[in-house]
Amino acid sequence: MGISRRNFLTAVGGAGGYGALYTTMMGLGLLAAPRAYAGAPKLPADGGAGKSVAILGAGIAGLVSAYELRKAGYEVTVLEARDRPGGRAWSVRSGSKIVQTGRPDQVVDWAEGKHAYFNAGPARIPQWHHAILGYCQELGVPLEVMVNANRSAKLDFGGQVVTERQAVDDTRGAFTELLAKAVDKGALDQELTGVDKQKLLGYLSAYGDLSKGNVYAGSTRAGFLASPGGYDHPPKGGEPLRMADMMKSQFWGASLIFEEIIDMQATMLQPVGGMDRISYALYEQVKPAVKFEAVVQQLRKTAKGVKIVYADAAGEHALDADFCICTIPLPVLSKIPSDFSPRVKQAIAAAEYHHGTKVAWETRRFWEQDDFQYGGLGWTDEANELVWYPSGGIGEKTGILVGAYSIGFSGPASPPKYAGMSFEDRFALSRKVIDKFHPGKGQELTKPFTVSWKQTPYNEGVAVGWTDAQRATDYAELCKPDGPFYFAGEHMSYINAWQEGAALSSHEAIKLIQARVSAA
Repeated sequence: MGISRRNFLTAVGGAGGYGALYTTMMGLGLLAAPRAYAGAPKLPADGGAGKSVAILGAGIAGLVSAYELRKAGYEVTVLEARDRPGGRAWSVRSGSKIVQTGRPDQVVDWAEGKHAYFNAGPARIPQWHHAILGYCQELGVPLEVMVNANRSAKLDFGGQVVTERQAVDDTRGAFTELLAKAVDKGALDQELTGVDKQKLLGYLSAYGDLSKGNVYAGSTRAGFLASPGGYDHPPKGGEPLRMADMMKSQFWGASLIFEEIIDMQATMLQPVGGMDRISYALYEQVKPAVKFEAVVQQLRKTAKGVKIVYADAAGEHALDADFCICTIPLPVLSKIPSDFSPRVKQAIAAAEYHHGTKVAWETRRFWEQDDFQYGGLGWTDEANELVWYPSGGIGEKTGILVGAYSIGFSGPASPPKYAGMSFEDRFALSRKVIDKFHPGKGQELTKPFTVSWKQTPYNEGVAVGWTDAQRATDYAELCKPDGPFYFAGEHMSYINAWQEGAALSSHEAIKLIQARVSAA
């Protein structure tokens, strides 16, 4: 004997209450799913009925495109060359196979665990990236705080190692001393009244922790030579660094203003368990539409729309669709035979992508257990540039320590230099720097693995590097559709190198397609 939908829902409500009833009604399509991000495209529920879209790439841009278009009734097919979703949003874990062009393959053999991963690509989310955070809320991806900066972390330059707190506060003290002296000598008399001068000097004294006579003689803000304690253990500050010391560092400006950059300001966030949790959450919503290990061979225009020739394990196939959203990274796209217009081909070929190389180790969490440092970044003048401490799994016995992120913070020379090293040399340099920061602990580092994005198939770079001139020409050209072809990805945004840019670019492509369909 059958049961009506009404009776079924009544039974669900009686057994599980409002929450169970609400969830069931959403699953049956009787309620619209809540949108956590108000800026997502507002497409008619049946706006794409009878229309098909081929999406090339299952990174963030491709997955967001598929997710939004399917909800609007479009027939969607996603072709992805890899055997996983996410593209550059790749969290490496035990069992991951790392393929690098011209280098030996690596198979990760770390112990398994919730926090036993490293993000080979994006690894942080600023809180103003509303689109990507909105999808996390909408799809139930749990987030945690990502410690982006830590005043206990180390800076290594010119043969010396200091803490970030010492570098930041001693530089601030030196700057305020110079400004206070300029005010005292009347250099700002035309800009300030006598009262304002006194107010400014009072502020500078507090801001830089200046001593009598507006001199910076060091501060306990920069750390303790002797830590305060019980009874007769007063705090004692050390001798300050001088600007001449810090100016020996290649990364002086980058590291000291790092927290002021809008993309790096606290609070930073990360998905619990790895950045690819976002990609997989999107993938679960569009799973039937995705074909993995499908390598695009040709991109053709037809009278109906597009014809995508691709190859998989079963051979070569052709996919016909009304439209195509292409999210393939431009260095890869430039090598695929296509019917793009000459100007579009020129724009694609003009894009230059950055190097980006990481190394990660499995090790005891000595930075926490011995040095009481929790998260953050350590900076070095060496070619590996950064040591990146995990924010997840604090208090666990072992963890994954990123011992290199060479992307150009200390200048343009380091990334190609580090990427050009053998794996063994990358590991040796990373170990050396970590041992500088934590003497004697370098020997505890085990099972290193490395990813260099210029050497990664189907990417050939970590992110695009448009110049201002290219923004007005090549980039602008790709913002327009080339017949039935539309472009999306981090390279199609002003927030390039971030997942937010990829998501927002897909929204733009979707809106253009919907406008064209609605106008037909």
